[in-house]
Amino acid sequence: MSTDYVFGIHAVSAFMERAPEDVLELFVLKDREDQRMQPVIQLARKAGVSVQFCNRKSLDDKVNGAQHQGVVAKARLHDAGDESDLARIVERESAPFLLILDGITDPHNLGAILRSADAAGVHAVIAPKDRSVKLTAVVRKVACGAAESVPFINVTNLARTIRQLQEAGVWVVGAAGETETTIYQAELKGPIALAMGAEGDGLRRLTKESCDSLVKIPMFGAVSSLNVSVATGICLYEAVRQRQAK
Repeated sequence: MSTDYVFGIHAVSAFMERAPEDVLELFVLKDREDQRMQPVIQLARKAGVSVQFCNRKSLDDKVNGAQHQGVVAKARLHDAGDESDLARIVERESAPFLLILDGITDPHNLGAILRSADAAGVHAVIAPKDRSVKLTAVVRKVACGAAESVPFINVTNLARTIRQLQEAGVWVVGAAGETETTIYQAELKGPIALAMGAEGDGLRRLTKESCDSLVKIPMFGAVSSLNVSVATGICLYEAVRQRQAK
């Protein structure tokens, strides 16, 4: 567990609601006690968290000039999980619904993906330790609380983790533009892991070769690819649709 700043109204509110015991201090912009800010302040005071009113420069300095919307919380943050945490999740769930991210380096994309993963009921998001973005303050702000609700697993060797998932009965489906099978033709029920690569580069060769099957999102316009967070949302919700179908 580490200590860092969480900022933004939605991110701080969600953190206060889910883990008020981990909020150490709340910093609010002076004269910013409007209708949007009042619930955050009330949550803090109810939890016994110290509320300090600061000038804008003080808040800017805490978050290195990021857009904080007038509220910053100093909090204890849980570190990413590891392979043993993932094994426990797979063992616990009767039909694990997992998301694998390969080479996602933009914190805004990861934050948006975590938000979609939370909404879709994903049991865990998996990413390699190297060449991928970590759970930064920017990720947490964009995720609007999803970074605290969806287990985020960092693994040392992604190909090895995929093999272990397959041995545990999880079917791994990778998104790749060169296949002929669309996401709507694939079987996405039961224990499943969706693997998404970075926009432009896509899945790395070894990751792609490790997947049980490949799918693509059909494209009918002039553009050849979608933003990875948009593509992930489409794939996740096709899986949700199939998993809920009677």
